[in-house]
Amino acid sequence: MTGTPFETALNARADEMVEACTRCGKCVDICPTTGPAGVRDAAPEHVISGVLDVVRFGDGPEASKAWASGCILTGDCITACDYGVNPRFLLAMARVALAKRTVDQRQRRKRGIENFRAVADGVNVLARMQLSDEELARLGQQVTDRLQQGSTAKPDERPDFVFYTGCNVLKTPHMALLALDIMDALGVTYRVMGGPTHCCGVIQLRTGDTEVSGRQATNSLDKLAEGKSGVISWCASCHVQFTETTIPTVERLRGARPFEMTPFMLFLASRFEQLQPMLKKHVPMRIALHRHPGVKGVVEAATSLLQMVPGIEIVNLGQPAVGLMSNSLNALPEYKRGLQRAELEAAAAAGVDALVAIYHVDHRELCAHERDWPFRIINILEIVGESMGLHHDDSFKRLKIMQDADAIVSDCRDLIAVHKIDPAIARDVVVKAMLAEQPLPLTGSLHALGAQR
Repeated sequence: MTGTPFETALNARADEMVEACTRCGKCVDICPTTGPAGVRDAAPEHVISGVLDVVRFGDGPEASKAWASGCILTGDCITACDYGVNPRFLLAMARVALAKRTVDQRQRRKRGIENFRAVADGVNVLARMQLSDEELARLGQQVTDRLQQGSTAKPDERPDFVFYTGCNVLKTPHMALLALDIMDALGVTYRVMGGPTHCCGVIQLRTGDTEVSGRQATNSLDKLAEGKSGVISWCASCHVQFTETTIPTVERLRGARPFEMTPFMLFLASRFEQLQPMLKKHVPMRIALHRHPGVKGVVEAATSLLQMVPGIEIVNLGQPAVGLMSNSLNALPEYKRGLQRAELEAAAAAGVDALVAIYHVDHRELCAHERDWPFRIINILEIVGESMGLHHDDSFKRLKIMQDADAIVSDCRDLIAVHKIDPAIARDVVVKAMLAEQPLPLTGSLHALGAQR
């Protein structure tokens, strides 16, 4: 098989995993979305056998293709396997194989470029509509030569960590700024990297362009290998892309792992003893945690962190915890809307003060619902920050609740002028990258919602 060295190593990893798989079907049996994906009635052993055929040959039974296409990256399949196989990785490789079989290379590359540009435009414009040059520089974004770019280490020293934001958290920058404030309080040095110039390559992988995905991810990986103690990741999809696709493939090519990557919540968990005395302010709130368990240990760490905040009461809504982040459920849109609707209804019935998300994507999709429901929708770091005396305004939520592109652009006109953004481009980005990202439509009011039932 021809291809770049990265593609050759990636394919070799997939081939080895195919050979290691015993086709027992445990991964299918434990998957929470076989029903929504339409494969509940298929034998689990036949489904996984067909997935292996897709990985090898680019085609297989319809049930196997449906399961691969409907994967929401929950990751239960990984822990279910007794043989060291990562079924989530195999499903990603199956989707790549399907794309390569059904879409020609030129079109796959075109789609990858278009999707990347859409993300880059959304990130760059929305971040600049909310942040000053100094704040952008703190988040590692190039603004002017005179501003230090996102590093708290001395110029001649390596930082303790690289804090890798990924791209899209820059749309909701108050989260990333709070994360930096907390690291400052913990006394660790770091350099911030992220944004479109440090793409993880997942956008290109989703279109089946493994060549560009590998090149982009490897370039970013080499930039990230600066921290003495590794990389702290924020974005779950970037984390999975690096830890399950890029880093193991580069290790195979180079004979060594370039670094270890730790999710931000697990980094905080490793410092709970140091962090707990800083959580001084009483924050009297009944909250429910919006949960996605795709990165092992993150939900548990978040729960423990919230329990450390004086005054917080956590209410279990009894809702399913599935997927990697909210956007991973895009593979099953009706199922996703049903989950979001049920969670909002359960939160209202439980009388919580806030529905609390961990990840930026979840917040972007849910936050405008605050307009219509009797509770706030916030990020976990807003609670931690309040207890520590830290705060950054959630401009994204305030703007999205307006639900009016012209009003949003007008509200941000000063920063649009400062950053020399064409107002027409700003409006287009607001429509496409903010207002259109609303999987469950807003209801208009609680009264209107009740009338629809």
